[in-house]
Amino acid sequence: MSNKLNDLRALVRGRILLPGDDGFDQARRPWNLAIEQSVPAVVEVADADDVAAVVRYAHARGLAVATQPNGHGATPDLDGAILLRTRRLNTLEIDPAARHARIGAGLSSGSLQAAAAPHGLTGLPGSSPVVSVAGVALGGGLSWFGRKHGWVADHVTTFDIVDAEGRQRRLTADTDPDLFWALRGGGGSFAIVTALELALHPAPHLYGGRMSWAAQHAPDVMDAYRRITATAPDDLTLWLDLLHFPGSAPMITIDATYLGHAATARALLSPLDHLPHPLTDSRRPMTVTELSTITAEPTDPGAGSSRGELLTDLDDRVAKTLLADPIAPLMSVQIRHLGGAFALPSETPHGPLTEPYALYLFGVPTDPATAAAVTARQRALTDALPVSGRKPFTFLSPGETPADAFTPAALDRLRDLKRHHDPYNTLRANFPILS
Repeated sequence: MSNKLNDLRALVRGRILLPGDDGFDQARRPWNLAIEQSVPAVVEVADADDVAAVVRYAHARGLAVATQPNGHGATPDLDGAILLRTRRLNTLEIDPAARHARIGAGLSSGSLQAAAAPHGLTGLPGSSPVVSVAGVALGGGLSWFGRKHGWVADHVTTFDIVDAEGRQRRLTADTDPDLFWALRGGGGSFAIVTALELALHPAPHLYGGRMSWAAQHAPDVMDAYRRITATAPDDLTLWLDLLHFPGSAPMITIDATYLGHAATARALLSPLDHLPHPLTDSRRPMTVTELSTITAEPTDPGAGSSRGELLTDLDDRVAKTLLADPIAPLMSVQIRHLGGAFALPSETPHGPLTEPYALYLFGVPTDPATAAAVTARQRALTDALPVSGRKPFTFLSPGETPADAFTPAALDRLRDLKRHHDPYNTLRANFPILS
């Protein structure tokens, strides 16, 4: 097919890479190097006009287009689609008085934070500064400040899109409420977002950091985590992580952020001060640009195998199950405290998150045997815990589908919208709404 796609070069200003071109293999790789993406072309678009030209080209020829800024959340489901990279769509305008930002689809979370910080404002960032804000919003979006403000998608006010026929449009809740609803957390099956506008939030004071202990202290740390999260105000977010890095001793950590003064944060976190002396303690007043230092997630692609779930409880039985055995061959078993604004009504496909905690299991599939062992450990641990059976869209892993994220009613509505807006399935998402 690649020779047939040569005429696409004349239609766009951006770079087009076909099989055999220098840089093609690098350009087609997703963020998760354990995933193989077999695509006939990669288009690194220069602007929204390029996006429209590619979609019109594909639509006229019965081809599919898959959009990824950097390749986060990739699955093999886009095999055969033209891969459209939007990382160059990185415009940014901030209106400090209105607490409002207009951003391109390729803009990273870290870039938004850096621009908002001098104004005492913040977006709703997660743990990684390199993911695109648009990609996070299309999946709903969990963040450090979600207990205070809810889903990232709740705060999107406008989408600039290219539809399945290559037409450029601007969407709001008033102009097209159904499609606007679908894009706020239903994934990339319905349109290609080229820019969006969203509300920012005050962050004049912020306290955060990580404490870590040797694994032998895990029961005491878990108990303190449960006690703090049971009464935590919405401004306080805690994540607990069981960690076992190759070549290192296992340990347990608590990551915290608090939207407010350091003295109040230290008082709320005082149960941690009565635990055995930590190996590390990085808690301090910080700016919103420093949030990514808390977990220090990799900022370069790598191989990984993940599974996410929602926990309905974190009682004594659950805590005992989580700590009963070493997590190996997993590298991380993370528990995120939810609740707060996450549990409130939401005009998004997922709706409210009523489960109090999220569970995220991660391992590195270094070889086929390890990959199988990681998957088996994830499955065994999940089967032993009270999970709800649903999960955030951004927690989906290869082999799962949107049916694992949405209620039957929301899924039916999303599928009807897909059939209406893209009857020829020109637009291919990482997790297709129609499978």
